Amino acid sequence: MTFTPTDYNPYDFANRRHIGPSPVEMEEMLAAVGVRTLDELIDQTVPPSIRQAKPLTWLSLAEHELLARMKEVAGRNRVMTSLIGQGYYGTVTPPAIQRNILENPAWYTAYTPYQPEIAQGRLEALLNYQTMVCDLTGLDVANASLLDEATAAAEAMTMAERLAKSKARAFFVDRFCHPQTIAVIRTRALPLGIEIIEDVVENLDPAKVFGAVFQYPGSYGHVRDFTAEIAALHAAGAIAVVATDLLALCLLKEPGAMGADIAVGSAQRFGVPMGYGGPHAAFMAVKGAHKRQMPGRIVGVSIDAQGGKAYRLSLQTREQHIRREKATSNVCTAQALLAVMASFYAVFHGPEGLRAIAERVHFLTQRLARALKAAGAKVSPKAFFDTITVEVGVGQAGILAAARAEGLNFRKIGNDRVGISLDETTDERVLIKVLRAFGIDGVPPHRATLGFPEAMLRTSDYLTHPVFHMNRAESEMMRYMRRLSDRDLALDRAMIPLGSCTMKLNAAAEMMPITWPEFGSLHPFAPRDQAAGYTEAITDLSEKLCEITGYDAMSMQPNSGAQGEYAGLLTIQAYHRSRGDMHRNICLIPTSAHGTNPASAQMAGMEVVVVKSAPNGDVDLEDFRAKAVAAGDKLAACMITYPSTHGVFEETVKEICKITHDHGGQVYIDGANMNALVGLVKPGEIGGDVSHLNLHKTFAIPHGGGGPGMGPIGVKAHLAPHLPGHPETGGDGAVSAAPYGSASILLISWAYCLMMGGPGLTQATRVAILNANYIAARLAGSYPILFMGNKGRVAHECILDTRPFAEAGVTVDDIAKRLIDNGFHAPTMSWPVAGTLMVEPTESETKAEIDRFITALLAIREEIAAVEKGEISAEDSPLRHAPHTVAALITDWDRKYSREQGCFPPGAFRVDKYWPPVGRVDNVFGDRNLVCTCPPVESYMAAAE
Repeated sequence: MTFTPTDYNPYDFANRRHIGPSPVEMEEMLAAVGVRTLDELIDQTVPPSIRQAKPLTWLSLAEHELLARMKEVAGRNRVMTSLIGQGYYGTVTPPAIQRNILENPAWYTAYTPYQPEIAQGRLEALLNYQTMVCDLTGLDVANASLLDEATAAAEAMTMAERLAKSKARAFFVDRFCHPQTIAVIRTRALPLGIEIIEDVVENLDPAKVFGAVFQYPGSYGHVRDFTAEIAALHAAGAIAVVATDLLALCLLKEPGAMGADIAVGSAQRFGVPMGYGGPHAAFMAVKGAHKRQMPGRIVGVSIDAQGGKAYRLSLQTREQHIRREKATSNVCTAQALLAVMASFYAVFHGPEGLRAIAERVHFLTQRLARALKAAGAKVSPKAFFDTITVEVGVGQAGILAAARAEGLNFRKIGNDRVGISLDETTDERVLIKVLRAFGIDGVPPHRATLGFPEAMLRTSDYLTHPVFHMNRAESEMMRYMRRLSDRDLALDRAMIPLGSCTMKLNAAAEMMPITWPEFGSLHPFAPRDQAAGYTEAITDLSEKLCEITGYDAMSMQPNSGAQGEYAGLLTIQAYHRSRGDMHRNICLIPTSAHGTNPASAQMAGMEVVVVKSAPNGDVDLEDFRAKAVAAGDKLAACMITYPSTHGVFEETVKEICKITHDHGGQVYIDGANMNALVGLVKPGEIGGDVSHLNLHKTFAIPHGGGGPGMGPIGVKAHLAPHLPGHPETGGDGAVSAAPYGSASILLISWAYCLMMGGPGLTQATRVAILNANYIAARLAGSYPILFMGNKGRVAHECILDTRPFAEAGVTVDDIAKRLIDNGFHAPTMSWPVAGTLMVEPTESETKAEIDRFITALLAIREEIAAVEKGEISAEDSPLRHAPHTVAALITDWDRKYSREQGCFPPGAFRVDKYWPPVGRVDNVFGDRNLVCTCPPVESYMAAAE
């Protein structure tokens, strides 16, 4: 017998680890679809006229090769002790939180908790976060995180304008705000016609502004009480915003006690590494009267079908996906995973631990200030918490160099001062090094004296809820984290077939480097020569993304998809202004567009003109042409999604781009559906001028229970000079707090591209299209497929039309909740068409898991048929009672179907059955009885009874 060596490559990450179906399974799926080869299916799906000519060619790395490459690149970063401050601080991530939250796929692969029954764990953690923020700021309602402190302050500005009784059109910005915060506020204000008055607080004239933002403590260390200024603003009908620091508020008088209307800031120093800029959870807290105007997600407490306590997202009518062009914010992504980390940090330490950390940081700063003053240095301010500014005159360069020789980074302020911010990681050894950089030996002894007036000392209690007073033994902490994660259904348990959300594999090898200190410990404003590894990674990722998209330049600054939309539109507007086209302000947007599209256009100062859809779901070309003609020389841009939001490759996309260009507009192609394009179609070659890329979709950054995300934008060469700048890199037009947004998670997408290689990325796209068409083919006889291309194919997702079942009383909600009993997260509900389900299986799902999902939907269809035939009413059916809990299983059973049918439907695992912790959640009750902080213990007892 002749020996034949195997051609199986176990290190082929793309085809053996990332792409779900095996070659044999693909053959079976292709047969079900009715084609012979994958090439044939792609030819029937993707119009030949838009296919790219050149393939993606870079070679792939195996997982072990990738990790070796990452170690090499990480070694090019120089990790110093950064005492730069400016909103970013060293922190200690408790190992229990790093291992059980940040590195745990049960937490990082979860989706936004829009289906509350399968998200009770992360909803409780986020409610803990909101409670922590409310307690520390002294305000009534907090959201479940924003993107970063700078954008949170900008959101607060526009919220203040909506709330203010003053008719003024100016907003006051405290000169002691962080420079990046001032820059982002200016960016946000310009297209909205808001005048920014940047000055010292002493020069504030409340009658001239609709609101003001104060930094507390100030960027250069100042601690002052703003009570009088806030009272004066209120007397003039204006709104007061305080940008603050949670650790400082463990010791200092809280903003609520000063009368503030809104408080914003970052929770980064609560155990979240700096990561060269992010991701970090920003917070916003407001007075109770303002809660319906607050942007972002709010977790609230409601009840389920059995009357038990259940968490959910509240007041969603505020959000952009409902309000569209009337929206006041385009916030879509939160920073849920990082908010969860910060909340567990507070649970881990409790109020006593946080107070101890705050005192230790403050007293170390006070010792440092005493030593410098004793040596004759001019130190300011008189009142401080953790930051001081030292006048060094012409010796600034020498002091900064001496600090670097000690392994320290100080903040360069002007040409004659340095700033020093201490943090949780500072110890006496660091203090000695700091003083040595100034030529001072030794350090004064500890003295528990305050560096600010005693009147500024906090007197109110905080974190009084029992969750912050648990036994803090690691065994108890570990079990609490496990209990919460067990309540949730994430990608580590089952397929999450959400249309437009691309819940694909987040491979372990891609995730590992982000927690390495060489990447995690870098300050975003550290000298560039200390971040050579980051520079290499970001540069190479940018080049690969340009090759993939056909664009000429990338900005990595936007730290969400919606931020990418906004940044892209600002880039277009800046281009028009550079050509003298100040009058171009109309943006054409199809009715099927993402809700963030019209919201982003409105924020960019554009007038939204809606374009109709044709009966087949395509953009109505004639309506588009007519509205472009009507806009004439006022046309600024169009925003389209490709493939369309309806999951189809429209044949007319090039014509839409041509019409826009003929009228002087620019084409924005939304990158939400890029997972159907990579390696097959380059948006920059079919007429796109700018696109954002959802790296948390197409490029494998996990969704983290609702964030983090990244939304970099690619542009053609003529737009490149107008990309967002940043004060730290000498530019303007900043849209995020850090120059490269949430830089540490860019490493995930870079690792994904490196391990997949160009051919692997292309194959992933092809299989994503195969998986979607396989589902469409298998379900077509039971569920109408709403939209298809002219050859009967869908792109990477398909829309199941469940509206006909409404005649029998069965709703799309019933189907979604019934899928939970089968162990699945529901597809995207009622978007882009009300009463439908949009399914996206991604390339990572195996045939077995897709078949299990199909089995579940076919069984649900049989239950619907039973209702249609009159065998059981919709109200009595398992559809209406779904999801079924363990409590329902063990209590008296008087239902008109068996326990077996209700709790173990086809598709559900028997041994590894997922049991939702609550029954169907009552959304109306939750909005009518709004509770957005941890309820008292008595309510838990009542719910148990």
